[in-house]
Amino acid sequence: MKRSFWYIFIPLIVLGLGFGAWHLSDEDAEIGASVSVAEAMGGGDLEGYKRATGPKEFEFPEDHAAHPGYKTEWWYYTGNLFTQEGRQFGYQFTIFRNQLNPTGTEKDSVQTDTGWSTDQLYMGHFAISDVENEDHLFAERYSRGAAGLAGARAEPYRIWLEDWEIVQVGSENATDKQFPVHIKASMEDGTAIDFHINPIKPLVLQGDKGYDRKGAEQGNASYYLSFTRMDTEGIISKNGQKFEVSGLSWMDHEWSTSVLGEAQEGWDWFSIQLSNGYDLMYYQLHNDDGSISKFTTGSLISSDGTKTTIDASDVTVEVVDRWESPHSKAMYPSSWKMDIPKYNLSLDVETQFPDQEMDISIRYYEGTVAVSGRMNGNEVDGNGFIEMTGYEEERSQ
Repeated sequence: MKRSFWYIFIPLIVLGLGFGAWHLSDEDAEIGASVSVAEAMGGGDLEGYKRATGPKEFEFPEDHAAHPGYKTEWWYYTGNLFTQEGRQFGYQFTIFRNQLNPTGTEKDSVQTDTGWSTDQLYMGHFAISDVENEDHLFAERYSRGAAGLAGARAEPYRIWLEDWEIVQVGSENATDKQFPVHIKASMEDGTAIDFHINPIKPLVLQGDKGYDRKGAEQGNASYYLSFTRMDTEGIISKNGQKFEVSGLSWMDHEWSTSVLGEAQEGWDWFSIQLSNGYDLMYYQLHNDDGSISKFTTGSLISSDGTKTTIDASDVTVEVVDRWESPHSKAMYPSSWKMDIPKYNLSLDVETQFPDQEMDISIRYYEGTVAVSGRMNGNEVDGNGFIEMTGYEEERSQ
């Protein structure tokens, strides 16, 4: 589902610039969080922005790139990868686009190598979870969508934030809709990824043909595309060592203007890849009274790529254990029992290790999970990711 939750405050903006193109000084801007997850997803002043109001016809490769006019967009990759000896690493790599005012155009979003003025701000999150050492490293960066510093384009496909990038690579089997990519990113301490990623299954249009409604009000929705199973191989660099790894990745691309309603304050989002070839996406939206929103939903993707939509009434999720963050004091779930009787699926889900909180501009939890259980009477296992938001707000209340 993800991640318009990074709605942020930029101290260098003056009042008059709110009605025109945004311009940072040549110095790096100091940027910090100013609102909660729920406030960010709920919107603010939305007049003039495009809204997700119903299913649309997607066009590729254009819809793999940026969608100016919508306030928020992200390209999100996670995966669980293993060395030949079985050492496991999880990773998250996400590039976000935020439009600061509703006057932007495609020209504003896809910049040339000249010109500093833009209303497009890009942010990146990059994290590595070293399961063996229970070590979670993460980094965050920002840049303007101008002067070639950051952007998103369709042909040739490239999503980038300075030297963090997702780039299409050549393949005789590639199509406008589906193609392999090369991802690379690094942190100041030398921690880095360099991956080749290739979809195994067809592109999934989540929700109603790609229109994913998350609230009662018109426009509380997003357009949501996924590759739920992608072959991945490459190099992880950490502590001066290079690890050759391979495994599976998951990709989400989502864009919207306002998603959460006034009564919603966060979510638990699961992405699970099972040993029998099935993949599961399921998110629970939390209401501020502790109940689960009726707009909670998910999808079950078969080994051949067929999608089945899952409703909130189909799923029971029980929290088995919790972990208190030493960083934020938020109390996050750390293991769950998930039952989907309609599809003969019962799973135990547990974080690979507890401390995978993203302690950045807005705190949230993004971590690798281990999965075991039964489907159609047969044992299954697997790996995945859990994303949790709203727990910091819950603690403060």
